[in-house]
Amino acid sequence: MIPEISVGILAAPKISIRLDGPYSANHGIDTHDSISITAGNGNEVSCQGLDMQELILTPLAPQCTFTLMDVTIGIGFHWQRREHQSFQGALKIICRDGMLHAINLIDAESYLRSVISSEMNAKAPEEFLKAHSVISRSWLLAQINPPMQLQRYTCSETESETIRWYDRDAHTLFHVCADDHCQRYQGCTKASTPQVGAAIEATCGEVLTFDGHLCDTRFSKCCGGVMEEFATCWQPVEVPYLRALSDNTTPNAVPDLTDATAMEQWVHERPDAFCANPPKEVLETVLNNYDLETSDFYRWHVEYSAEELADIIRTRSEMDYGSIISITPLHRGPSGRIDRLEIHGTRLRRIIGKELEIRRTLSRTHLYSSAFVITPLDYDSDGIPARWRIDGAGWGHGVGMCQIGAAVMAHKGYTYREILSHYFPGTELTVIY
Repeated sequence: MIPEISVGILAAPKISIRLDGPYSANHGIDTHDSISITAGNGNEVSCQGLDMQELILTPLAPQCTFTLMDVTIGIGFHWQRREHQSFQGALKIICRDGMLHAINLIDAESYLRSVISSEMNAKAPEEFLKAHSVISRSWLLAQINPPMQLQRYTCSETESETIRWYDRDAHTLFHVCADDHCQRYQGCTKASTPQVGAAIEATCGEVLTFDGHLCDTRFSKCCGGVMEEFATCWQPVEVPYLRALSDNTTPNAVPDLTDATAMEQWVHERPDAFCANPPKEVLETVLNNYDLETSDFYRWHVEYSAEELADIIRTRSEMDYGSIISITPLHRGPSGRIDRLEIHGTRLRRIIGKELEIRRTLSRTHLYSSAFVITPLDYDSDGIPARWRIDGAGWGHGVGMCQIGAAVMAHKGYTYREILSHYFPGTELTVIY
């Protein structure tokens, strides 16, 4: 039986909804074409003069959709923007601490149809769409029932160190959210295609398993040439099928990227990999319009003045380091991604991690990845760096499937089973419904 899931779409003190088709409401309110809902007293939902614990709008016909106005997507990233988004299924609205939470209740396969169209261009190669259908389904179901060993570890913060990772356990009101924190889910706003429907149907109920257990199949945009291992980005747990491997079926010897000298050379080269030089026609059929705004992701660089970097770090960390004296990687994963970084300023010296915390602290949005080297370019009269340059590799955490690499594999004629075997070694395809 296909499971029903709950997806958090929007959180705001006021929500405007347009209903396209007949809906019923659990509190007998009039479901007109447009509804305005506000946060009531305490944790109550206020609508049409009524206060209630929660409001549920249920469609009375399969073709019914509801539209939420001004949904923010790409939260905190360089492509952040607002959209009106339409959804199938039911809508539940609850209030917590003065904020309304709009939650879509929908079956898993309908959810996947939107995810595949939202995560990338729906005209992507067929075998890539099949591969993504399997891993998106596997990841979703693994988040609903996460392995117990992951729940034993929590983030930590002391006077000298912040070690923080961002996982779906931040969600307590719904299974997964609709943004990049989980999987992009933009409802039926992103027009699906026959290709997406065929990929979902061809793999219906298929998931990846390892040793009889459902796999937590992570993915990112571009690994930068080497996939990262799970523990670098999240809990300190070894996941056998999320390993550091070259993104190449005939891998060259990958240097020891935990070494500073080897990493310095690596980010200034373009070693051969599936994701290294994707043809333009592949990118145009894989990436959505706003992702195509990002042109350099296999290798990239940014530069900051001393004042700009100090201001970014102060704003993003909410801590005043003063002028930045040094920024030192203390530990890297096997893909070169940093998971412990020391920032030494004239007012504060502190260690931060893991990779996403590092990426958000050193950028007004997010650095493309934490696989980087950072270099002071000039010094002032007091010996403090006046400018900084960051050279990096890849886009995203790099764990599991590299979306660009997988699309190139499909373009080259690899099947979805071969793609999955490459990025998740040792796993098996299993039909669970």
